Amino acid sequence: MPATDTTRPPAGYPASDGDEMIRPDGSLQPAWAPVARWISETDAAGRDTVDTQVRRLLRENGVTYSVYGGPGEEPRPWQLDAVPWVIGEDDWKSIEAGLIQRAELLDEILTDLYGARLLLRDGWIPSKLVSAHKGYLHACRGMKLAAKRQLILGAMDLARGPDGRMWVVNDRTQAPSGSGYVVENRVVMTRTLPRLFHASGVRRIATFFRTLRETLETCAPAGSGSPRVVILTPGPQNETYYEHAFLASYLGYSLVQGDDLTVRDGRVWLGSLGGLEPVDVIIRRVDAWFCDPLELKEDSALGVPGLLEAIRLGNVLVVNHPGSGVLENPGLMAFLPGLARHLRGEELLLPSAATWWCGEKPALDKVLANLDRFVIKSIERAPTFGTVFGSELTKAQLAELRARILAFPEGFVGQEQVAYSTVPCLHEGKIESRRGVMRGFVTATAEGGFAVMPGGLTRTAASPDEMVVSSQLGGSSKDTWVIGRDPEPFVSLYENGAGAPPEMDARSVPSRAGENLYWTGRYAERAEGTARLLRRTILALIDGFGEDSSSAERHREILMQGLTGVTNAAPIKPGKNASAVADEDEILSLLGDPSRLGSLPSVLRAFRSSTFAVRDLWSPDSWRVIDTILAEWADRPPTPSPRLDAFARPLDRLIIDLTALLGLNLESMTRDAGWRLLDSGRRIERAHYLIGVLRHFLLAPRPPHEERLVMESVLAANDSLVTYRKRYRTHPRLDLVLELLLLEPNNARSLLYQVNRLSTNVNGLPRQPNAARLTPERKLLVEIDSRLRLVELDRLCETRDLSRRRLEIFLDHMTRSLTHLSDVLTLTYFRHAERTRLLRG
Repeated sequence: MPATDTTRPPAGYPASDGDEMIRPDGSLQPAWAPVARWISETDAAGRDTVDTQVRRLLRENGVTYSVYGGPGEEPRPWQLDAVPWVIGEDDWKSIEAGLIQRAELLDEILTDLYGARLLLRDGWIPSKLVSAHKGYLHACRGMKLAAKRQLILGAMDLARGPDGRMWVVNDRTQAPSGSGYVVENRVVMTRTLPRLFHASGVRRIATFFRTLRETLETCAPAGSGSPRVVILTPGPQNETYYEHAFLASYLGYSLVQGDDLTVRDGRVWLGSLGGLEPVDVIIRRVDAWFCDPLELKEDSALGVPGLLEAIRLGNVLVVNHPGSGVLENPGLMAFLPGLARHLRGEELLLPSAATWWCGEKPALDKVLANLDRFVIKSIERAPTFGTVFGSELTKAQLAELRARILAFPEGFVGQEQVAYSTVPCLHEGKIESRRGVMRGFVTATAEGGFAVMPGGLTRTAASPDEMVVSSQLGGSSKDTWVIGRDPEPFVSLYENGAGAPPEMDARSVPSRAGENLYWTGRYAERAEGTARLLRRTILALIDGFGEDSSSAERHREILMQGLTGVTNAAPIKPGKNASAVADEDEILSLLGDPSRLGSLPSVLRAFRSSTFAVRDLWSPDSWRVIDTILAEWADRPPTPSPRLDAFARPLDRLIIDLTALLGLNLESMTRDAGWRLLDSGRRIERAHYLIGVLRHFLLAPRPPHEERLVMESVLAANDSLVTYRKRYRTHPRLDLVLELLLLEPNNARSLLYQVNRLSTNVNGLPRQPNAARLTPERKLLVEIDSRLRLVELDRLCETRDLSRRRLEIFLDHMTRSLTHLSDVLTLTYFRHAERTRLLRG
């Protein structure tokens, strides 16, 4: 193979004017040489392999991005293009200087707008421009964070203009998103193309996050000692919730929602499993308008009542300043060049597209006169009005837009349409050029300066002809490689041995996280029990049992009745004697109908909600197992098949995956309060399942042959058939079955085993006194344990009036006690008891 020409772009690359990889003279940008070589030397099949590996890693890591108003209700997988955006060192130095300059300028403006307001008084910024924007919060007037910078985190969207310089497209200062996706993109790229990555000399990004951690710890309220930092998220329904969870895990912070926090005596507190814990720093991912229902949006369920007062008192540092959203107003871009000269005596190093704010008459006339060639934006980010290209509108649409602007001119800006540069993109094995925008990130330093992430989040348009670059519109992302001349040493995110002391057990688990872990355990166990019973019923319908066809038929009827009873799912068709076709329809419904309460997909969807709510607590291996379960069952249940035996193997895999998840939890998770609640949820649910199986299969006495078949199914449904055979070496007998399933302390499926595990878990939970006085949950467990150990099996086996009444009474009592135990745990450790009663099954 001839050597690749490192001075020319790859053959056949459809470069446009202003392409990132190619110089104006048609030669290759030197920093792109390794990537261009890889493109040239890798055929379409090889590129497809890389693309497949990228998508697989993203799926396994559970990287998602939700689209508001998009089809379906589930987050979609994050999109990553395997071809990076490469930026040379010299080019990056100028970009870095421009980002720092802009961050410093925006910080000065923010400080003035909520302080002296000299820029408004002297006319450098029109008052209407500020008052018309929802990001300006009058409640924050006079508020000043206890930090050297008021803007601690910032992001700027950059695109290269026709003059070869980077231009600022947007400023993101409210709650800048994307930095977590940068880390995930980098992890995937280093695993997919490790040789290319290291050969290119890419600069590391961990230094940025280390600087952020140091800044937050330094700027925390005085006397914090070891400051507690939390990330405030709107919740799992937010479009970037995955990133919130990832950053919480990556940075070692707690992920919380608004009602996890409370303000008392001017301080913010987190409701944890151990009680209220003080909060020193909040990384805010909730828009400021929703942060405090007492002073801002009164009907907000996302915020913390009294939060602004705690900030004023200097008792909590909120990143970013609640009023920082005003800096995202695109109308401000029209005045930034003059503000840079006025405040700093400098010209902007990173220009913006020429911008006219329609709140001023000359600017309005300019925009209306050029409506057919300008880009029109609302000063507010809203789904009802995005970026509008006048050149793409009809005459009727232009007239409608003109009327809309004239109705509220202060709410719109016009910008010159700039043709941004393109970058190489991989699509179906081919390399094509698409427009790209890079989001650069800045953070304030403890000393009062700013540091820039060496890289950023690159997004590309959905097609080669698309002008708008947006993830909401189907665009993809790229890793951004800043090339350095010298090798960089490894940088740890944490200090070497000089960090804060480790958090206590209870402190590391917020109440909401404990609640979701508890229900994750319950739903996982419920899914496994349902799968085992479904599998046993399917095998009975397929194979039959014994030579007596009437016994086999009766056994199948008993299994069908017990199946709907244990799963609490009403039959599709009423009546005791359903036909074989009705039985198959019933099973298919329980296997594939997510809208049916008690079906396997509905249970797994509830399981998904609980696991996703604590996404930050799962190890990568645990999440891969969870993702496999959800991908095969909750997201797209198996396609109904006319043959029931087609479901046996999928059920086998599901049971194995759920068992593997249990094993990972046992072997990999720290035995903290969260783990104890996760395991307690499993034990309570397993006990309920066992009691349900005994109730629906063993209360009514049956002929001996029929009874043995039923008891075999009971043992199999509880994964105890092999144990029974090895231990007793005889056909199933009721007294021995009950002994194994109720009283055997070494059988992991017995009721006594579940009670013993629950006792161990509860004794290790916070709020448990060391004294002899028993808490309500411990009293219940003592009562359950005593009743179990004192039970007389021969009396449970007695039959009176064609019923085992004593067994029924015993099972009823166990059910009530376990339900009461679950309620007591909920009231003691979870702050959302009433919601739990309403929403949990």
